[in-house]
Amino acid sequence: MGFFSHHHHEEVYNAEPGQNHEGKFSHELVGGAAAFAAMKAYEDHQRKEGKPVNHAFAKELIAGFAGAEIDKLFETKGLDFLDKEKAKHHAREEAKRAYEQQYE
Repeated sequence: MGFFSHHHHEEVYNAEPGQNHEGKFSHELVGGAAAFAAMKAYEDHQRKEGKPVNHAFAKELIAGFAGAEIDKLFETKGLDFLDKEKAKHHAREEAKRAYEQQYE
């Protein structure tokens, strides 16, 4: 995963709930954070299970993790000013791109 995704993750996940304003977060920032969290969840799962996974399945799994992270972020960080579906789409695409860079 790239530096920017890790940076996005730190910025979004370390922010206090309710103290975010529209100018601070964007769909790209939140999507990058969710994609990073999804890749981390996948890598943790792989370490735990020790099983190889089909690349196509893995990309879809990670995209699903990213979508779930967006749901969690919207619930816990008060991001109602952002378009949730746009953020989910961006997170899924970033997660797939991150997987391709890391494993293909």
